[in-house]
Amino acid sequence: MKFYSTKNPDRMVDLRQAVTQGLAPDNGLYMPERIPSLPKEFFQTIHEKSFNEIAFAVAQNLIGDDIPTEELKRIVDHTIQFEAPVVQVEKDVYSLELFHGPTLAFKDFGARFMSQLLGYFARQQDQEIIILVATSGDTGSAVANGFLGVPGIRVVVLYPSGKVSDIQEKQFTTLGQNITAVEVSGTFDDCQQLVKEAFLNDELRKKFFLTSANSINIARLIPQSFYYFNAYAQMPTDKPLVFSIPSGNFGNITGGLLAKRMGLPVHKFIAATNINDVVPEYLQHGSFHPRPSKQTISNAMDVGNPSNFVRMLELYQGDFDALSADISGFAFSDEATREAMRYVYSTCGYILDPHGAIGYLGLKKFLSDSKEPVSGIFLETAHPAKFKEVVEDALQCPIKVPQVLLNFMKNEKRTISMGSDFFSFKKFLMETF
Repeated sequence: MKFYSTKNPDRMVDLRQAVTQGLAPDNGLYMPERIPSLPKEFFQTIHEKSFNEIAFAVAQNLIGDDIPTEELKRIVDHTIQFEAPVVQVEKDVYSLELFHGPTLAFKDFGARFMSQLLGYFARQQDQEIIILVATSGDTGSAVANGFLGVPGIRVVVLYPSGKVSDIQEKQFTTLGQNITAVEVSGTFDDCQQLVKEAFLNDELRKKFFLTSANSINIARLIPQSFYYFNAYAQMPTDKPLVFSIPSGNFGNITGGLLAKRMGLPVHKFIAATNINDVVPEYLQHGSFHPRPSKQTISNAMDVGNPSNFVRMLELYQGDFDALSADISGFAFSDEATREAMRYVYSTCGYILDPHGAIGYLGLKKFLSDSKEPVSGIFLETAHPAKFKEVVEDALQCPIKVPQVLLNFMKNEKRTISMGSDFFSFKKFLMETF
């Protein structure tokens, strides 16, 4: 399989180049040159397959022969070591729980897959790979823990100071070894911009082998399609299926769109956001206006210029009518988020995290407007305990914190603080590595 840059469709690279570069030299994102459909027989028997079997078939369909079969199977088996159950919350409303991995967030799937894929490529070269990753919350913890101790790889996590939860912060600032945390005075967009500027800087690229583990990297995107297929396999098939995805950088929904392009029968996707609503605004009016992000209680979605929007456009060749036919967009305030958390807990006994609550709201809004019966799945992307203060404040009751999170909280935070200017970040990289 070849991959092309969204800035230049004629620029083709192999999987190794796409993954190790992360961002194309022209600042474009890599996309597969074609997205093959899975055979009808796959869907006829999908309910009988394990999560690992489903994920392997999907990975092989996209990656082809770029990775030896046994190596790809090993990578998939390393990735899928925990379940992603579909849990019924209300009539026709289901939660896809993606928080059963080691850092209790959906990004564990992408980070574990990518760590093994990059580790495989790192073994084939002499130069150390340095991963730069910007995080608004769960990406940092998932990537840091996924790559912890992987030979030949160093990870630098950039995050906005004071804008991630204490538990999220402890999950990537306490690890040490090959993980370095950089606390930036600014927003997530500032962190993401520093990463992009580093990739485009000739001096840094000559000295270091740089790549990214954000969802701009195609290796993060591919495994995010796995759990859509697995969710479908767990559902009754008597109604059309709708997915509501709480969205920030829009990698998660792009993984779902890849799944649909591979043949997964999805009736509709819902892009549900907080007040950082540039994509819902686009889906309503057809114009895209990125702007500085605003801080909310669903901090992992505080993104004002989502990188993967360009991939969404690419999948539909810029056709607004086709894209908006498949995707609806809704935005919700912090107060609406809190109200949803209170309502679901009081009526169903189910605890939502603030991101899952926005996915729930998007699904409920769609169902109330739908003229035909459908079954809906919203993505519960992180364990509620990762946002303990927000959840307890909304519900006015204590929630149990899993032991794995308590273990992180015992450790000492170690970070490097800096401003959001590129000169400081470049100086840090040149002097540290």
